[in-house]
Formats: sequence, structure tokens, C-alpha cells
Amino acid sequence: MPQSNPNISAPQPIIRQLDDTAINRIAAGEVVERPASAVKELVENAIDAGATRITIEYADGGKTLVRVTDDGCGIAGDDLALALSRHATSKIDGSDLLNIHSFGFRGEALPSLGAVGRLSITSRAAGHDGAEISVSGGHNAAVKPAGLSGGTIVTLRDLFFATPARLKFLRTDRAEAQAIGDVIKRLAMAEPFVRFVLRDVSGDGAGREVFRAEAEQGDLFDALHGRLRQVLGREFAENALPIDAEREGFHLTGFAALPTYSRGSAVAQYLFVNGRPVKDKMLIGALRGAYFDFLSRDRHPAAALFVDCDPTLVDVNVHPAKSEVRFRDPGVVRGLIVSALRHALANAGHRASSTVADATLGAMRPEPVGEPRVYQMDRPSQGARQAAYRAQEPGFAETRGVWGRVEPQTEESPKGIEAARDYPLGTARGQVHENYIIAQTATGMVIVDQHAAHERLVYEKLKKQMAESGVPAQALLIPEIIQLSASDRATLLGVADDLARFGLTIEPFGGDAVAVRETPAILGEVNAEAMLRDILDELEGEGESLLVQARIEAILSRVACHGSIRSGRWMRGEEMNALLREMEATPHSGQCNHGRPTYVELKLSDIERLFGRT
Repeated sequence: MPQSNPNISAPQPIIRQLDDTAINRIAAGEVVERPASAVKELVENAIDAGATRITIEYADGGKTLVRVTDDGCGIAGDDLALALSRHATSKIDGSDLLNIHSFGFRGEALPSLGAVGRLSITSRAAGHDGAEISVSGGHNAAVKPAGLSGGTIVTLRDLFFATPARLKFLRTDRAEAQAIGDVIKRLAMAEPFVRFVLRDVSGDGAGREVFRAEAEQGDLFDALHGRLRQVLGREFAENALPIDAEREGFHLTGFAALPTYSRGSAVAQYLFVNGRPVKDKMLIGALRGAYFDFLSRDRHPAAALFVDCDPTLVDVNVHPAKSEVRFRDPGVVRGLIVSALRHALANAGHRASSTVADATLGAMRPEPVGEPRVYQMDRPSQGARQAAYRAQEPGFAETRGVWGRVEPQTEESPKGIEAARDYPLGTARGQVHENYIIAQTATGMVIVDQHAAHERLVYEKLKKQMAESGVPAQALLIPEIIQLSASDRATLLGVADDLARFGLTIEPFGGDAVAVRETPAILGEVNAEAMLRDILDELEGEGESLLVQARIEAILSRVACHGSIRSGRWMRGEEMNALLREMEATPHSGQCNHGRPTYVELKLSDIERLFGRT
């Protein structure tokens, strides 16, 4: 490293005012990170303009062309040049930056795009003639007349041609196109009454349609459910629970999927604040906390949640990309999300994902060989079926086979389909491989994993007992003193009340230390310092810590596992039916403690298709 000569004075730095072109290019580095960022800004402008039909076209992943066409209110020709000026906007007047009702409000997107690409805007407002303006690398051309019936067309070509170094940081065309698609899908979920069409026009020809979402009709919930079906697919829509809850000025709506419809990563989590797609650490942590007791740590819930509130309760002016927000009272929002989702999951009862049955049927379906034979047969009447059942009843106590056992019909036990109709999980008909209960329902059959189902039932009982009596704490004979940094000490003491609910009591000690007075008795001997540092890591990474709760509930889960019906145990008919009835009455019994299904339901119509009886 070269040493400076103290005898030679350094020249005095000179403060200079950067020109507008340099300023816009610097701003573009924050606002326009990649083609998807440009698409987001332009589509949000179209939504703010009241558009009901928006078409997005791109070429080469958006690197060479992005075109957004809308039927919004348009821009008057006299305002086009002003629209390309920095911090010029029609969304706010600048008097109150905490009362934002639109997507855009900073007035940075258009001048930033014009500074790093070749931008042209053609627009026509009601009562005005059409006009067009172009800007290339920050240099504006004159406004000229243009033919257009209404709305606005914004065309961006050669993104980053003015800053070629940025092109090196872009990914492949396919990756950039996928990012554009993700942006459009998120905005389509936020605006179910707007039609979105996304087209890839790379190369010659008219291109191909990548995504289309027609405008939905009806009330907000019906429209949102229909839009989620279009964007996220039929399976999500069929396995999602409606969410609608309010607390202290915050309104939470949306849909959250059953725990058995989980994903291997967090790709199916969509969060919105006042209609704006956001990626907020606190909201993601609240969603994770709501499903904490129903999924293993390597599984992630699927949800589309919308938080609506007075704009003064949330600050969206945190980052130029406007993807981060800051709530005035984040604890209220987090509590609302956790309680609303847990209430919805509890109301779902024993319900499990329909995809479980689809996967089961797919595994059972044989490989096709030639043309399938179709058997046509009349469905016998209910009376004929009951008579056939009685004729086939065994005349001995029970029949044991190599693979399973069939329970006999007695005068006390329910008979036929009529009795099965009274129960969602049907009536037990047999047990196979000493672990799986076969039950008959009014519309098909149910296969129950007896060990997993009973494990969940015992676990729920243990949790209920713990909630009623609290977590027993074990006082340490000699409190453990742990030295921390000042910030870590303040962080831990800030959540001391939450930790105390789970039997971990900490108190301030001299300097930057804390004293651990009590630990959860159910954990036995623990390394208090290692636990606190793990809690700090969770708080820093995810904004909350569920470590102590996770350890306690992991032990409860193990106790439930050892105390439940074991695989390989024969069960009498009344025992199997009692287990089914308890599952129907216990929330969350549709999945085990790790989020796996405890039963599979197969419809009779699906079973008949397996055998070609349709």
C-alpha cells in the first residue's frame, strides 16, 4: 500500500453538481435492476391510470424490447415532456408522504428508464389529441402528434444501452423472462378485475402468449378466488382456506392452503399490503409462525394474503423499489396473521389436501396397454346392494387373511352405506398390514394410517394441557450468567416476556450480561448460553424466534409418538371407529406432526375409473 507524504498537502476536494443525465442514471440503478423491474414500474403506472386491460410484450427476456399497452386515462400531450422529468408525478402533491393511495408516487420510473434505454410514450387522454415523445439515453426529443384511440403505449428498447456495464449482470433470456412472468402474476393477483396478457415477441412473427388472466366478476372474494385459480392453478384453489379477519384498523383477507398442500420452498407465498406486492421479513415470519406446528422445517406453506389498512399506518417509502414496507405497529399485524390463519386451520378440522388422493390414484393407475376396455354395467339399487351385503356376511367371529382382517357385521354395528353417510370419515370395514384402517364412506373409501392419526390426536391433547396449565419451569440452583453485546442484550430482553411463557426466564445482570433463572423443565438439562445464541440468530435472520417453543413441542411430539397406537397392532372394529370419530372431532387431525397426511380419501367414481367401469 503506497504511503502518502505528509509534507505534500492533498488537493482540496471540489463539490460539483451532477447533471440530470448522471442523476437519472444513478437513480436507475436503484429503480431499474433488471427488465422485470421496468415491467413492474410500467404496469403499476397503467393500474394507477385506471386501466382495465393491460398487454405486456417483451423480446429477448426484456433486454431488447418491453412494451406495455393499456386503456387507462392517458397523458395529455402538453404533459408528456413533464412526465419524463425527475420527481414529476400525478399521484401525490408532496404534502403528505404517509398517505399514499397509489402504486407509484416518487416520479422516478420514467426518467430512470429514459436515462438507461430508448423510451417512447404514445398516449391520448380524453378530450385531447394523441401525442408521442421519445427519449434516448436521457436526451428528450420533441413532442409530436400520434394516432391513438385512447390509453397509453410505452415502448422501452435496448435497456441499459447507455450503461453497458449493467448488461453483464443480467441473467439469461429465459431467467429474465421468468422474472417478468413472476412480476405480472403478482400484480394480476393484486388486481383481479383487470385483464392481463403477457406475450413473448422474440424473433420474427406475432410471438406467443405466455400468460393470460381475464378480468373476474362478482364480489372481491369470488373474484380473488377465481384469479388465484388462473394464476396459481386449480390445486391451490381447491386446497386453500378463505381468510377474513380484522384487528385494530387492519383487515386481512386472502387464501391459505392446507398444511398437507405444502411446498419444498417459499415460492408459493404471496403477500400484499394495500394491494402492493411486498417481500417483508415480518410478514413472512408471521406466516411461518402460523404454520409452525403443522409443518416440518423443510416444508413451506402456500398462501396469498392481503393486508389492508389506512395508508397512514404503514410507510411504503422505505426503498425506491417499493417492495419493502414498515408498519407503525408490526405486533398487531403479526398477531392478526397468526391468529387468523390458525383459526382457519382449526375450522378445517380433519380435512386434508385433495392432491393426496390424486397422487394415490396416480400411483395405483396401471400402465396403459393398448386401447382400454370399457365395461358398461348398471348401478344396482340401494336395496339390492344392502341385500347383497347381508348375503355375503361371514358366519364366524372374524376372518383373518394373510394381508389383513375384515370386521364382521353385528346387530350393534352400523350396516351398509346409510350408516356410513353419517360420518365424514365413514365406518371402519377392515385393517390391512396391521397399520391401515379401511373405512367406507357414502361416496367412496378412506385409508387411515392408524399410528400417524393417533399420534396427532395425542399431540393435540398434550398441547391443550400445556396451554391450560402452562409450561413448567425449572429454577436453576445457580443462575447462569451470559455475557452479550449491548445490542444482543437489548434484543433478548425485548422478547423476555415471550420466552417466559415457555419456561425460559431471563433477567438483566450487570453490564451487558443477562442471567438465566429458569429453563423449561421438559427439556431437562440444557446449555442455556447455546440456546440464547441460537435464539439471537433466529431473531436476526427472521425477526422472531420459535426455538424454545419448537424444542418443547418436539418433545411433546416424541411423547405423543411413543404414547400412540403402534403400527402392527390389531384393532377391534369399535376401536377403529372410535379413532375415526375422534379424528373428526379434533382440529388438524388431517395431517401428522410433520405435515404428512393421516388419511387418504378415494371417491367411488375415481375407483371405478381405475377399473374401466365408467
